[in-house]
Amino acid sequence: MKLVFPPLWAVLFGWLVLSDRGHPAAAQPPTLLLFLLWCAGMASMLWMCVPLKRVRMDGKNLYISNYFREIRVPLPAVVEVTENRWFNIHPVTIHFRRPTEFGQRITFMPTARLFTNWSSHPVVEELRQAAASQGR
Repeated sequence: MKLVFPPLWAVLFGWLVLSDRGHPAAAQPPTLLLFLLWCAGMASMLWMCVPLKRVRMDGKNLYISNYFREIRVPLPAVVEVTENRWFNIHPVTIHFRRPTEFGQRITFMPTARLFTNWSSHPVVEELRQAAASQGR
């Protein structure tokens, strides 16, 4: 979702928009509509997909990666774990006590689950419990 989908969207949908330019003037409104859809898609990619991080956990730390660099954050640094169920990727946001190299909060996409759109992802509770047990 972070490294493959945004460039694929930009190139393939962008090519679709540009390939329509050779048509007569009657085709211009669809071209404008396609261009606006491409812009909206790119904006949503920049907002939702590009900031995503990769997260893994052991008994004491979170390991957070932007696919180029990885940092270690102790579990007691976690203040809150939230989830957005309105998006199909169910982004999970981890909020920290102090800013890390990636900021005061990071967002990642948990492993996809089928047919569980409105239920909370189990990783949310797992992270909450791990942070609470280390914070004691």
